[in-house]
Amino acid sequence: MKLSDFDFDLPESAIAQQPAGRRDRSRLMVPGCAGEGSLHLRFDQLPGLLAAGDLLVLNDTRVLKARLNGSRPSGGRLELLLLEQGVRSRDWWCLMKVRRAPHPGERLMLDGGLWAEVLERRDDRWLLRLEHPSGELSSALETAGRMPLPPYIRRDPEDAEAAGLDQERYQTVFARHEGAVAAPTAGLHFTPELLNAIRDRGANVAFLTLHVGIGTFLPVRATDPENHVMHSESYTLPRKTVEAARVARESGARVIAVGTTVVRTLEGCAGPDGTLVPGSGRCNLFIRPGHQFRHVDAMVTNFHLPRSTLLMLVSAFAGRDRVLAAYDEAIREGYRFYSYGDAMFLTP
Repeated sequence: MKLSDFDFDLPESAIAQQPAGRRDRSRLMVPGCAGEGSLHLRFDQLPGLLAAGDLLVLNDTRVLKARLNGSRPSGGRLELLLLEQGVRSRDWWCLMKVRRAPHPGERLMLDGGLWAEVLERRDDRWLLRLEHPSGELSSALETAGRMPLPPYIRRDPEDAEAAGLDQERYQTVFARHEGAVAAPTAGLHFTPELLNAIRDRGANVAFLTLHVGIGTFLPVRATDPENHVMHSESYTLPRKTVEAARVARESGARVIAVGTTVVRTLEGCAGPDGTLVPGSGRCNLFIRPGHQFRHVDAMVTNFHLPRSTLLMLVSAFAGRDRVLAAYDEAIREGYRFYSYGDAMFLTP
């Protein structure tokens, strides 16, 4: 297996720069199996793919306003992407875009009257201690921070209307537990009305939390993916979600993961005997072809970047050749790719 095995050509025009006019009016592709043609649906037709007793599992993490601009004492500009808190509540691990690396002890001035002291550096990550004169650090971050859109979504920093739209739409309608620095994008298509339609169909809905971080979006640089190291991300798998999955499986229904973060959490929370175990912890499971899926029967997912761990995961689930053929078809059919793009419903 080589990294180049997960490459494909995507025209820049296929990268969605804006969300669909309505969340559930994006498109939904269902790739065929064994020579069958694909289905091309609208996302609000998802309930028609479900059966009574099926369990849909969603990630209820909430995205932080994690992008901050600032400057150094010398006047040089910088940009931060907060990743997660350190041991102390004021300490944050982050990525930093800066011309020259600062030194430990240097103080950085950030938007909104925030200050940051550089504590240490580990590889690409920096540990900073944040402070605000008011002492209200969380509210200061909420005011000064911006939504951490991926770099392929281009925005004018002065466009307040676009910023307001992103603040609403780069967040799922069921987001509850703050801590992600990227959205679980498969969940962005759901509306309260669609969730009700799914329940009316006789399917069930459950939640878990995985705070999307660098482990999900860090590029694979190793030519051999086996040498890629996944960073860990914080998760919580509630007991009631584990029980709902057990009931679905024992009744012959399916567990359907909404997004790769849900797949990784469910597949990573297996006990010694293979059963699903509730709890909280850190997940660094890297799923690639060869993985034996034990807790996911189908999945809803967006179209992912070439050479990414996410494309490797869906290839492991549905077959690399089948997935790449579906991507080629999606490009021909005018589907929109990546975070604000359209979705797929995949079966093994």
